[in-house]
Order: sequence, then C-alpha cells, then structure tokens
Amino acid sequence: MKYFIGIDIGTGSTKAVSLNSKGEVIHIAQVPYPSIVPQPQHHEQDPNVIWNAFVTCIQNTIQELKHTPVAIALSSAMHSLICMDHNRNAVSNMITWADNRSASIAERIKNSALGDKLYTQTGTPIHAMSPLCKILWLKENDPTCFTNTSTFISIKEFIWFKLFETFEVDHSIASATGLFDLELRQWNETAMNLCGISINQLSTPVSTSFKRTLTNKLIAEKLSISTDTTFVIGASDGCMANLGSFAINPGIAALTIGTSGAIRVASPKPIFNFKAMTFNYHLDEETFISGGPINNGGVILKWYVQHFLKRALKSADDYHEIFDDLFETPAGANGLIFLPYLLGDRAPIWNSDACGVFFGISTQHTQSHFTRALLEGICLSLYHIGDALIESGLEIQEIRVSGGFVRSKEWLQLLADIFGKPIVLISTEDASAIGAVYMAMKSLGVIQDYHELKQPDPVIFKPQLDNHRVYQERIFPLYKNLYKNLMLDMAIWSDFQRMQHDDMVIAERK
Repeated sequence: MKYFIGIDIGTGSTKAVSLNSKGEVIHIAQVPYPSIVPQPQHHEQDPNVIWNAFVTCIQNTIQELKHTPVAIALSSAMHSLICMDHNRNAVSNMITWADNRSASIAERIKNSALGDKLYTQTGTPIHAMSPLCKILWLKENDPTCFTNTSTFISIKEFIWFKLFETFEVDHSIASATGLFDLELRQWNETAMNLCGISINQLSTPVSTSFKRTLTNKLIAEKLSISTDTTFVIGASDGCMANLGSFAINPGIAALTIGTSGAIRVASPKPIFNFKAMTFNYHLDEETFISGGPINNGGVILKWYVQHFLKRALKSADDYHEIFDDLFETPAGANGLIFLPYLLGDRAPIWNSDACGVFFGISTQHTQSHFTRALLEGICLSLYHIGDALIESGLEIQEIRVSGGFVRSKEWLQLLADIFGKPIVLISTEDASAIGAVYMAMKSLGVIQDYHELKQPDPVIFKPQLDNHRVYQERIFPLYKNLYKNLMLDMAIWSDFQRMQHDDMVIAERK
C-alpha cells in the first residue's frame, strides 16, 4: 500500500496524518510538548523537544503501518526564531510567534517612515510575532546572543537541518519573517540592514515543492524509514490549511481555530491593507494566501473552562457538554460583550497591550451568558479580519473550517450566524497536515493539479439570518467601538503591569 505522511509542526504539538493514494486518512500520530514562559511577554520552546516529537510521530506511524511512506511533507507554525552558533548548535530556546518582548520595537518600526515600505515589500505585518522584530530585540537587548549567532532560523529549518545538515527555507515560511521580498523571492536588503545581519546568516530560500532524499543512513534508521523516502519541504501551516480545506479558489476563505486562529483567502497577487495589516504569504509560485491571525483562539476557551468551569477539554464530548445550552441564550448573550484580547492581539488591531474585557454585566447574566459571550468574542475578532479583507477587495462567499473547534457543531453554527456565510466542514482532521500531503502528491507528479483530488462530502452550516442581523446591526458595531474607546486605558493598564513586574524583580534582587 502506497501512502504519504503530512507532518504539521505546531505550537502545542506535532501531528502526522497519513493518507493513501486516494487521499483517505489511514493513520494519525500526535505528540504534545510544553511551552516555556521565563518571564512576562516571553514565550519559548525547546527545539530539541520538538525534533524528538517529530521523530516519534514518524516512528509511531511506521510501527503502525509496517512500511515506509512514499513521501513525507512538512507544514509548520510561522514566525519562530532559533539562534544557531558557528558549530550549528542552538544558542538558546526557540522564540515562538506568541512572544511579545519586541512589542515596543514593532511599534517604533510601524510608526516610522520605513514601516509602510517594509510591509509592502515583505507582506508580513510589523508586529512582535515577526522574526524581523525578534532579531532587532536581540541586537538591542541581548548583544551576546546576537553576536554569537551564525544563522537565524525557524523551527522548520531546524528540523530540515537535522534531516539534511543544510540550512534551507521554503518561500512560505520565509515570507512570514518580515525579511523576505515577496515579489523577488529573495531576502530583503532593507530588512536585513535594519537588523544588522547579512544574507549569509539566513537560510537559502527554495520553492515550497522542493524535495530531498536522505543520505544519512543513521537518520533513516532513527526514523525507521528507507533512504528512498522523499521529503517535501512544504509551506506554512496557514497556507497548508487553505490547501487542505480546498480553499484555494477565489471567494472561498479558510478559517482555523486552534490555540490561536486565522482567516485566509487565496489570491493570485498580494492584498495590502496597512491599517488592518493583513498578511500575504506564499503557498506556491502562483498563489498568495492573504488574511489575518488572532492570538486568542482555543487557548482562552481552555483558560475559561479550566479556571471558571473547573473542567478539562479532552474530547469532542467535552465540547458538547459545555455548549449544551449555548442556544438557550439569545444572540448577543443578552447584551454581554467580550473583547477576547487576553494575550494582546494581532489582526486587525495589532496591539500587544490590548486586554480582555467583559462589558455589560448585570444580575440577569448567568454562566451560560458568559460562555456564549466568550465564544462570540472569538468569532467577532475573526469576523473583524474578514471585514477588512472584504474592504481590501477580496470576495468571501463561503468559509471552509479546520482546527480543534470543528468538533463543536454549536461553535460552527455561531460562526455561520456571525459571518452570514455558509460554514463548510470538509474534514475533522488536521487540514495543514493534509495540505502538506496534497503538495507532496503534486510535487511528485502523482497528481498534476489539486482539483484532481476528490473532496470529501462536506457538512454545511447555514446562517440563521435573524441572528446575523443582530450581530451585524447591534453587536459588531458595539464590539468595535468598545475597543476604540478602551484602547488608551489598555495602554495605561499595560504600563502599570510592567511597572509592577519591574518592582517585583528589583525586590527579589534585594
């Protein structure tokens, strides 16, 4: 039996999804790992732990399926940064997309004359998530690490180096760094000069269909695979999710909610919106994926459920029990509105100082209202991005969904009501990993075009128009105005939090 493995290297886990030549899922392996938060605003992971998770996923798959796959293709989370020294060892932990330590640097660049130029040349939003801002932070705040770094890479480049002992990066991951020229498909001189780095400190850019086979027999034995197995470098997780959801045609958006969330639309050219700072990343030579990410997806639902409902989210049944009475409360949760900015946020507000707010609390509200308001807040933040994409000239007729939340029919119906568009569920499995397999199939000539693939029968959630009218006419306008009116107070609150932390550090040193 011929089969292919798509591996998605995520923030919370690495997941391997195996498909046969018909595109049917035949096996899934997943290995979770922790994050490290050494101090506020810092978010890190150990890259060697992630490498071990990658190895374990492949080993578990081979053990179950008994033979070597035709190909293994990679998908990966974006915006990570690992500093490698001259001996090709990691100098420190990986800095993840969720790290906010360079927020003030991002604001400085964004508000400078250089900000618009960098955004339109690289397509990457100017934000603390980007490796551009992370490298600048190291230069200004950790000169020892900066000076000792020979090569700046992402987690996918780290995995690729472990496999092939060479530094290469696909155009998709490169286009999410803030250092890569979208049009020329090469490292951007302006960005490199700003960071004080040279082209020799960055990996060689290659196409997302680029492939290699293993020459290191020890690595092949470690993975339990043949040296004939082809590795396809693939793209970023967001771009792959569009491909895995068959959302690569005009008018079809892909929406993902995992730890974070995003909404994305395929386009033959970049779509720029400096105000909303929508991103533009490469899927392949013909396709850009434009959209926006949010910080606050499943991570804040998990926070809410664990700390307030005193429960755990371990399976689809847990979702059903928690959302069982969701629709017994009306659209808008009886006037209770939630701004879901617990971790600051990215698109479309791009404000690391933003914080979470429940507004309109009264004695009529129960736990069910708070649950509904929280889910509405997450969905409204994604709708806010979708609104900006439409404003920029993109059309959205339907939305394909993926991520852990798709196991909740209640949540999917809520999204349909807020967007006023059909929500289409293609598969409950990892769309990014599945997209990686599709790319491998095309790269190897198994298929000539993605449209040859048979799409699974979809499950469609149609909007309830009365509810959509409530969100459109009442809730969303108030949601936007609340943030605008509270933005200054959020900045003051954030400064106060930083001062408190600094005082605590000083007290501990004494």
